[in-house]
Parts: sequence; structure tokens; C-alpha cells
Amino acid sequence: MSKLNYDHQKIESKWQSKWREHKTYCPNLSKAEKPFYNLMMFPYPSAEGMHVGNMYAFTGADVCGRFQRMQGKDVFEPIGLDGFGIHSENYAIKIGRHPKEHAKISQENFYRQLVSIGNGFDWDHRLETYDPDYYRWTQWLFIQMFNAGLAYKGTAVVNWCPTCKTVLADEQVIEGKCERTGDIVAKREMSSWYFRITEYADKLLDGLEKIDWPEKIKSAQRNWIGRSVGRLIEFKMKGSKNTIKVFTTRPETLNAVTFIATSKLYEEGSKDKIGKFTGKYAISPLDGREIPIWDTNYVASNYATGIVMGVPAHDERDRDFATAYRIGILNLEPKENEVGKEHINYHLRDWLISRQRYWGPPIPMVNCVKCGYKPVPLDQLPVLLPDIDDFKPKGDGTSPLANAPLEWQKTKCPNCGGQAQRELDVSDTFLDSSWYFLRYPSIGHSGGRRPIESKNNRVPWDLEITKKWLPVNTYIGGAEHAVLHLLYARFVWKVLVDQGFLPSSLGGEPFPFLYGHGLIIKDGAKMSKSKGNIVVPDEYINKFGADTLRCYLMFLGPYDKGGDFRDTGIEGMHRFLMRVWELFTSSHPGGDKVMLERSDSISNTGDPIVPQGGLQDDIDIKMHQTIKKVTNDIENFRFNTAISAIMEYINILRTHNSELTTQNLTVLAQLLAPFAPHMAEEAWEMLGQKFSIHKSAWPKWDEEMLK
Repeated sequence: MSKLNYDHQKIESKWQSKWREHKTYCPNLSKAEKPFYNLMMFPYPSAEGMHVGNMYAFTGADVCGRFQRMQGKDVFEPIGLDGFGIHSENYAIKIGRHPKEHAKISQENFYRQLVSIGNGFDWDHRLETYDPDYYRWTQWLFIQMFNAGLAYKGTAVVNWCPTCKTVLADEQVIEGKCERTGDIVAKREMSSWYFRITEYADKLLDGLEKIDWPEKIKSAQRNWIGRSVGRLIEFKMKGSKNTIKVFTTRPETLNAVTFIATSKLYEEGSKDKIGKFTGKYAISPLDGREIPIWDTNYVASNYATGIVMGVPAHDERDRDFATAYRIGILNLEPKENEVGKEHINYHLRDWLISRQRYWGPPIPMVNCVKCGYKPVPLDQLPVLLPDIDDFKPKGDGTSPLANAPLEWQKTKCPNCGGQAQRELDVSDTFLDSSWYFLRYPSIGHSGGRRPIESKNNRVPWDLEITKKWLPVNTYIGGAEHAVLHLLYARFVWKVLVDQGFLPSSLGGEPFPFLYGHGLIIKDGAKMSKSKGNIVVPDEYINKFGADTLRCYLMFLGPYDKGGDFRDTGIEGMHRFLMRVWELFTSSHPGGDKVMLERSDSISNTGDPIVPQGGLQDDIDIKMHQTIKKVTNDIENFRFNTAISAIMEYINILRTHNSELTTQNLTVLAQLLAPFAPHMAEEAWEMLGQKFSIHKSAWPKWDEEMLK
């Protein structure tokens, strides 16, 4: 038996060009009858290019989109780059490039890689957060927050990363360390811009009950918001008119308090409990006892008032501290009392927006000696990021934009016309990504870059398009963003609805359905540059083809768990796909035998397939079983078991090669299409079917055949 060689580079290039030429993945957003917004978290270009972990995330999302398209949906699957921020800037510094120069280079490479993997992206709606046309609207969003009373500048003790040389939001600190570098975070008192996300704490909590998200992500947000119902109890200070306030969720244990613990020595992540007696006493409002006050390192400074009751008889941490410092323990049963006022406390703190870095959108505020802080007039947006040579962070709390030309820094107050100073901090990169999903449907590219709206538009989206396509149908991304991007995006959405910029008919949540994908490791170890085990997809695509890489990544393990990338595994997947190709080509007129009858009956209707009878029974039964199995598995993101089912079906086809019909092979091509889109498209053409397989109707099974 002869077989046609499979030149993956030629075939994949052929179909990528044809998809682009025919705009196969570019639905008419205005006329779509069955809109399906299939979104994956866009990448941030922190290096020269992407690794297979990125490709794993994007491929799984693309499988979902391709499947929905074959279900008759008008699938919108956009892509872009979350290119502003510390990750990109630090890499640019490391390699000695200016961030603006690096952005152009990384953009070209990232997009090349994204094309090479064969995803069904709508390239007419791409965006980059560092594009002035985009960050103009990020600045607009900041101003709307300010106008709504939700943005303010305040002085407070903040988290400071000595390596990043900027402040960090609480959400970016994990066990006292920077989530990006792992460095121990210092505390500094600084003047910074904040968003009042705390005012939305209850709305954010309530909304979690209405969305279909992984429970671990919803639980992470609940815990981060940390709503606690209790009482605020006031203690008088011995020998003073001063008082201290303590929040407790267990006021019934007030009778067993033996010390008061402050957060003055607080060190997040510290294992040893350290304390220092202040020499001061508080008076119990219940029984008048004198209670010693201790400064400690185990009471969180950001919890309620930063002062708690020490009740060693009923709290393990208090007991450990009391034992270490020989403080008495009152083993009394809890007793209800009426002391204090009912109070609700939240762990959530306002979102710290300011960053003392260069690579980000300038905060669109000016400071006038007479009028205070005022927003830049909307018709003056964007406030362009100035070109400066000395863009590296100083580490002293001063923004690099202090090096910008004075003609940029100095401006006129929009209120009184007097001299004013521009804000020199840039905004947090998570502000950029908090609304990008709203922007995608309302931008367009025709040849060059062409925003569809005029500069005079009131909002950064087309209202009718937005009502048709939002909220997002399927959102896919990593669970590590649970209390960062995902929380911030929900907050921004709710504010925009409340302020009337989005219609309330869209509902209270931007992402009703979220799927959290797993992580890829390499040879049993987490991928990292220090270990030298980062897997770059380019070499595997060049050697084996995008379809092989896609299928291997989806076959590694459950999509929500991830898997272990091994070279021997991808070689095995390549051999499997070559067997699939041999099956197609052995029945092609260019091969040794001619196929049986050609039938177009299933290419567009998706009706149940009629069995042929006779020698076909075994094959047809397996075909219907496989259609049902693969359909259910893809619907539930069980991509690895879907591929296993296809493998079993192929074994049957190879065993009964002489009895194969066009139906058997067209179904195989369709089932394979979400995973190996190039090979499936090539086989579909060979089988005499109408372009494109990715717009054909997904095959249906006949339950009668399964009995």
C-alpha cells in the first residue's frame, strides 16, 4: 500500500493562509444569529516568546471554540497582548532594550507563534494594551472611577518590593513575599492612588453564588473578601482617657480574655510568635479586670483594627503565645453578653492602583496647588507615555516619569487654568486587563489599524454589539488569577453597570462560566528558566507540526490538572497522527484503492448517520459510540479521553480497512477537527467535501445503534 507523505509545514501553512484569506474565523458581529464569545486570558509578553504552557491554555480554549462553531454557533475568539506592566519592563531592562522597542519585537514573535499553533482567532479584533488607542480608554476608566467617588489618593503603609522597586497590591503579596519575584516585601508609608473596591465587597460576594466557576476559585475570592460578622468592643486604657477598639467574631469569650494583642510587630509569614509587653493595661468592659497589652507579630495589621482579644482557652494561636510568654489562661465556658456593637469586617482592602514604574498608562490626573487633584479632560486623552531614556525604576519611591521633559510634566489645571503638575505614577497593569474583554468586539482592523469608533465616542464600546456579545460565554484561564484579574474584572464590570455605562440587562457578572486549566511541567519538574527546562513550542511545531503538538498537549491529562511534557510522548503522538493520515490517504484516489461511494449528506446537516448494514455493522456501532463519547467529553473539557476515544475508533477503522465508507472517514475528520485542524481540513478536502470542515455540522449519533 502506498501512502501520500504528510508535509506538515506545507499543509499547515496552506490552511492557515486559506483561513486568513476567507476570514473563516471572523464572524459578522452585527449579524450573528447565534453569538458565542469564546475567550481565553490574553498573554503578557514577559520574554521573547511563549512556552508550551501558554500553548496548552490556548489550545484547550480553541478546542472549545472549534467545537461550538461546528455546533452552528457564530464563534468569536479574539486575541491580543497584555503588554504593559512589570513583566515586560523587567525583561526589557534585562536584555538592554527600551520597553517600547521590545514591545514591537515581542508582539511580532508572539503573534507569529499564535498563528503557528493553528487557533481559530479573529485577527481583525486584536488589541495590545500599550496601544494608545487602548490605554486612552484605560485612562477614561480611571477618570470614571474618580468621578464616581471610587478613586482617591491616600497616604498609607504599603507593600514595597525591593526588586520590582514599586508598591504592590495586597493581592500581589503571598505569605509576605512578592508573587512575582518571591522577595520579602517591605512596608513603606507612601501616597498612592486607590480604588474603593471595598464598597463592592458584598456585591462581589453575592455574585459568586450566580456563576459557574470552579469552587476553588470561588472559595479563594470568598476568603480574600473575608466577610466576618461580629462585634466591635471598646476597651478603656488604664490611667488614660484613651480607648482601643477590638473586633471579634466571638464576643461570648470576652470573659476568658487574658491579654490584648496588637499588630505592631506583624511579620507576614513568620513562623515563630514574638511579643513585647507594652507596660500598658486595658480595662475589660465586662468585669473591670486589668488586661495586659502586648505588641505581637502574629496579629495581621490589615485585619479589622489590627488589635485582637487574646483568649488562650479558646484559640490555638493565642494559647501558643500565652504559653510562650507565661500569660495566664482562664478556662471559662463562653457566656453570652451584650458588650460592644454589631460590626461587619472584611479582609478585602482597597485596590492600590499606583505603580512607580515606566511601562504603563500614565494616571490621567493633575495636581493643582489651588484646586487639588483634577482629572485630565476627556478630549485630551490619551495622556501619552513620554519617550525617556532613563526609564529604570529608582527604588526610592520616585516614578521614572519624573525624568520626563518638563513640558510634559507641567500642564494647566482644567478647573482654574493655573499651573498644575501631572501625576507621575502609572496605573497597575491589572487595570489594563480588567476591561479588555469589553473592548474586543468593538474594535476592528482592516489592513492597517482602524478603530471603529470616533474620538468623540462616550464609551469604548459599541452598545448594540456589546449587548449582543456580552457577557462572555466561556472564559478560560489559570486559577492563579483568582484574587487578581478575576476579582478586579468583576469589580470593574459592576461599577460600569452601576454608573450606566453598561446596560443592566447584561447581568451582574462578566464571566458566567469560567474554566480553570491546569499547568504543564517538564520531565516531572515545574518549568523555570533557572532549571533550564522551559519548553519552547517552535522547535516541536517545526519538527512535528502544530497538530501533533496540539493533540499531545490535550492528551497529557485532564485539562484542569495539566500534565508532564516528555519528548517521548510527543513522538508517540506524531506516530499516531501519521497512522491517521495513512488511513485517509490509503482510501484516496491517489492511493492504491478507491473509496466507496461519496456522500455529502453529513457535511452540512448534522443529522444522525444512517448505518450501512452488513459488514459495516461493527464499524458503524463504533462510529456512533465514538461520536457520543467525543461529544460529551469535549462538552465537559475532557479532551484527553476524547482523543483516547478517537484512537480506539481509528484502531477499528484500520482493522476493517477494506470495508470503510466515506461516512466513516468524514466522521473521523470531523471528530479530529478541533484537535488537529490542519490535518482534518486537508482530509476533508481529499474526501471531496466543501470548505471548510470547521464550518460543517458536528456529526450526531443514533441511540438505536448504541442499544
